[in-house]
Amino acid sequence: MDTMMKGEDSEEVEIDLEDSSDPEEYDNGTEPEMLWRAPPALEDEENIHTSTLVEISDTKPLINVRDPRGINDCLKVTFEDVIAEPVSVRSGDRVWIWSHALFEVSRVWIYRIVTVLLAIPVSVISGLLFAILSCFHIWMVGPCVQCVSIGTRWLQSLWNVVLSIIVRPLLLSAGKCCGGFSVHLAKE
Repeated sequence: MDTMMKGEDSEEVEIDLEDSSDPEEYDNGTEPEMLWRAPPALEDEENIHTSTLVEISDTKPLINVRDPRGINDCLKVTFEDVIAEPVSVRSGDRVWIWSHALFEVSRVWIYRIVTVLLAIPVSVISGLLFAILSCFHIWMVGPCVQCVSIGTRWLQSLWNVVLSIIVRPLLLSAGKCCGGFSVHLAKE
Protein backbone atom coordinates (compact mmCIF):
# COMPACT_ATOMS: atom_id res chain seq x y z
CA MET A 1 0.00 0.00 0.00
CA ASP A 2 1.52 3.36 -1.01
CA THR A 3 0.88 6.58 0.86
CA MET A 4 1.28 9.97 -0.81
CA MET A 5 1.37 13.38 0.86
CA LYS A 6 1.40 16.75 -0.84
CA GLY A 7 2.32 19.77 1.29
CA GLU A 8 1.48 20.25 4.91
CA ASP A 9 -2.20 21.07 4.43
CA SER A 10 -3.09 18.09 2.24
CA GLU A 11 -4.92 15.07 3.50
CA GLU A 12 -3.31 11.68 3.40
CA VAL A 13 -4.37 9.73 0.33
CA GLU A 14 -4.03 5.96 0.17
CA ILE A 15 -3.71 4.26 -3.18
CA ASP A 16 -4.32 0.52 -3.33
CA LEU A 17 -1.94 -1.03 -5.86
CA GLU A 18 -3.05 -4.59 -5.24
CA ASP A 19 -4.99 -6.66 -7.74
CA SER A 20 -8.68 -5.80 -7.36
CA SER A 21 -9.85 -8.90 -9.22
CA ASP A 22 -9.87 -11.10 -6.09
CA PRO A 23 -13.50 -12.16 -5.61
CA GLU A 24 -12.96 -13.36 -2.03
CA GLU A 25 -11.98 -9.84 -0.97
CA TYR A 26 -15.55 -8.52 -1.38
CA ASP A 27 -17.60 -11.26 0.25
CA ASN A 28 -19.88 -8.82 2.03
CA GLY A 29 -21.41 -7.69 -1.27
CA THR A 30 -20.27 -4.06 -1.09
CA GLU A 31 -18.40 -2.37 -3.87
CA PRO A 32 -14.81 -1.34 -3.16
CA GLU A 33 -14.19 2.33 -2.51
CA MET A 34 -12.25 3.95 -5.34
CA LEU A 35 -9.53 5.93 -3.61
CA TRP A 36 -8.17 7.40 -6.81
CA ARG A 37 -11.40 9.12 -7.76
CA ALA A 38 -12.14 12.40 -6.01
CA PRO A 39 -15.70 12.95 -4.80
CA PRO A 40 -17.65 15.46 -6.90
CA ALA A 41 -17.36 18.97 -5.54
CA LEU A 42 -20.56 20.46 -4.16
CA GLU A 43 -20.73 24.21 -4.56
CA ASP A 44 -22.13 26.17 -1.66
CA GLU A 45 -24.36 29.14 -2.33
CA GLU A 46 -21.66 31.40 -0.84
CA ASN A 47 -19.02 30.24 -3.29
CA ILE A 48 -21.18 30.77 -6.37
CA HIS A 49 -20.78 34.55 -6.24
CA THR A 50 -17.11 34.68 -5.20
CA SER A 51 -14.20 34.80 -7.56
CA THR A 52 -11.10 32.63 -7.38
CA LEU A 53 -9.08 35.58 -6.05
CA VAL A 54 -11.44 36.00 -3.10
CA GLU A 55 -11.30 32.27 -2.29
CA ILE A 56 -7.52 32.31 -1.90
CA SER A 57 -7.39 35.67 -0.15
CA ASP A 58 -5.97 35.89 3.36
CA THR A 59 -8.56 38.46 4.39
CA LYS A 60 -11.69 36.41 3.67
CA PRO A 61 -11.74 34.70 7.11
CA LEU A 62 -11.28 38.10 8.77
CA ILE A 63 -14.61 39.37 7.47
CA ASN A 64 -16.60 37.27 9.94
CA VAL A 65 -14.11 37.08 12.80
CA ARG A 66 -12.60 40.52 13.16
CA ASP A 67 -10.94 40.05 16.56
CA PRO A 68 -9.82 36.41 16.52
CA ARG A 69 -7.26 36.86 19.31
CA GLY A 70 -9.56 38.87 21.59
CA ILE A 71 -7.35 41.95 21.61
CA ASN A 72 -10.28 44.29 22.21
CA ASP A 73 -12.33 42.27 24.70
CA CYS A 74 -12.36 45.29 27.00
CA LEU A 75 -14.47 47.18 24.43
CA LYS A 76 -17.44 44.82 24.62
CA VAL A 77 -19.60 47.43 26.29
CA THR A 78 -23.38 47.27 26.46
CA PHE A 79 -25.89 49.75 27.81
CA GLU A 80 -26.17 47.82 31.09
CA ASP A 81 -22.37 48.07 31.59
CA VAL A 82 -22.51 51.88 31.41
CA ILE A 83 -25.88 52.94 32.80
CA ALA A 84 -27.69 51.12 35.58
CA GLU A 85 -30.48 52.31 37.85
CA PRO A 86 -30.81 50.90 41.33
CA VAL A 87 -34.19 49.78 42.61
CA SER A 88 -34.52 52.81 44.89
CA VAL A 89 -34.46 55.37 42.04
CA ARG A 90 -36.02 54.63 38.70
CA SER A 91 -36.91 56.67 35.67
CA GLY A 92 -39.97 56.01 33.59
CA ASP A 93 -40.07 52.92 31.41
CA ARG A 94 -40.28 54.99 28.22
CA VAL A 95 -37.24 57.04 29.25
CA TRP A 96 -35.30 53.85 29.94
CA ILE A 97 -36.26 52.28 26.59
CA TRP A 98 -35.46 55.44 24.61
CA SER A 99 -32.17 55.91 26.49
CA HIS A 100 -31.21 52.34 25.68
CA ALA A 101 -32.13 52.75 22.00
CA LEU A 102 -30.34 56.09 21.63
CA PHE A 103 -27.24 54.73 23.37
CA GLU A 104 -27.01 51.76 21.01
CA VAL A 105 -27.80 53.75 17.85
CA SER A 106 -25.39 56.58 18.69
CA ARG A 107 -22.65 54.13 19.70
CA VAL A 108 -22.93 52.18 16.45
CA TRP A 109 -23.35 55.13 14.08
CA ILE A 110 -20.73 57.38 15.63
CA TYR A 111 -18.30 54.46 15.53
CA ARG A 112 -19.11 53.91 11.85
CA ILE A 113 -18.69 57.60 11.00
CA VAL A 114 -15.37 57.86 12.85
CA THR A 115 -14.26 54.60 11.23
CA VAL A 116 -15.03 55.95 7.76
CA LEU A 117 -13.01 59.07 8.52
CA LEU A 118 -10.05 57.44 10.27
CA ALA A 119 -9.81 53.75 9.31
CA ILE A 120 -8.12 54.14 5.94
CA PRO A 121 -5.56 56.79 6.97
CA VAL A 122 -4.71 54.95 10.18
CA SER A 123 -4.45 51.66 8.24
CA VAL A 124 -2.08 53.22 5.72
CA ILE A 125 0.03 54.82 8.45
CA SER A 126 0.11 51.57 10.46
CA GLY A 127 1.00 49.53 7.37
CA LEU A 128 3.76 52.00 6.49
CA LEU A 129 5.10 51.95 10.05
CA PHE A 130 5.10 48.15 10.29
CA ALA A 131 6.64 47.85 6.82
CA ILE A 132 9.48 50.22 7.79
CA LEU A 133 10.00 48.44 11.13
CA SER A 134 9.98 45.02 9.43
CA CYS A 135 12.44 46.17 6.78
CA PHE A 136 14.67 47.73 9.42
CA HIS A 137 14.58 44.58 11.54
CA ILE A 138 15.15 42.20 8.62
CA TRP A 139 17.89 44.14 6.86
CA MET A 140 19.59 45.99 9.74
CA VAL A 141 18.99 44.53 13.20
CA GLY A 142 19.03 40.83 12.23
CA PRO A 143 22.33 40.94 10.31
CA CYS A 144 23.97 43.10 12.99
CA VAL A 145 22.95 40.67 15.73
CA GLN A 146 24.27 37.76 13.67
CA CYS A 147 27.57 39.57 13.04
CA VAL A 148 28.00 40.31 16.73
CA SER A 149 27.04 36.75 17.62
CA ILE A 150 29.54 35.27 15.15
CA GLY A 151 32.25 37.73 16.14
CA THR A 152 31.88 37.09 19.87
CA ARG A 153 31.53 33.29 19.75
CA TRP A 154 34.94 32.95 21.43
CA LEU A 155 33.81 35.35 24.17
CA GLN A 156 30.70 33.25 24.79
CA SER A 157 32.85 30.11 25.11
CA LEU A 158 35.25 31.89 27.50
CA TRP A 159 32.33 33.18 29.59
CA ASN A 160 30.85 29.67 29.83
CA VAL A 161 34.24 28.35 31.04
CA VAL A 162 34.54 31.14 33.63
CA LEU A 163 31.02 30.46 34.88
CA SER A 164 31.47 26.70 35.12
CA ILE A 165 34.98 26.74 36.65
CA ILE A 166 34.93 29.78 38.97
CA VAL A 167 31.48 31.24 39.59
CA ARG A 168 29.38 28.06 39.84
CA PRO A 169 31.58 26.27 42.43
CA LEU A 170 31.93 29.48 44.44
CA LEU A 171 28.17 30.05 44.59
CA LEU A 172 27.45 26.36 45.29
CA SER A 173 29.84 26.37 48.26
CA ALA A 174 28.40 29.67 49.54
CA GLY A 175 24.91 28.17 49.24
CA LYS A 176 25.93 25.06 51.18
CA CYS A 177 27.56 27.19 53.89
CA CYS A 178 24.51 29.40 54.24
CA GLY A 179 22.16 26.42 54.04
CA GLY A 180 23.15 25.36 57.54
CA PHE A 181 21.80 28.53 59.12
CA SER A 182 18.21 28.62 60.26
CA VAL A 183 16.28 31.56 61.63
CA HIS A 184 13.50 31.05 64.13
CA LEU A 185 11.21 33.92 65.00
CA ALA A 186 9.67 33.78 68.41
CA LYS A 187 7.18 36.21 69.83
CA GLU A 188 8.20 37.35 73.32
